[in-house]
Amino acid sequence: MQPGMDAAPDLARLVVLGSAGLAEGFRLVGAEIHADADTATLDRVLEELAHSGTAALVLLESTLAHAGSPWLDRLRNEGGRIVITELPPLPSPETYAPAVDEVVRAVLGPDALSPD
Repeated sequence: MQPGMDAAPDLARLVVLGSAGLAEGFRLVGAEIHADADTATLDRVLEELAHSGTAALVLLESTLAHAGSPWLDRLRNEGGRIVITELPPLPSPETYAPAVDEVVRAVLGPDALSPD
């Protein structure tokens, strides 16, 4: 390493939980995948992330994002080093409506997201 250069920071983990078809696509970019994960797997993975101290970006297929996981609720409320976001379902992306849509409509009105 050259003088005055800092060591590379620890890299954040990229973790994907969802259907096998969706998750396998993320394996190509080096993501840690949990194919066909259920809520028990989701809780186990999120608990491990919470205790590890490592930063992470967690991508959840929408079915898991709405599964009612205690660890998911806790980490969403805490914010910070673990960022959790939702992915549309692979077989029917047209049915996907992100949770932020409700917030935008509440703030800007019911027509805020309508195409002009």
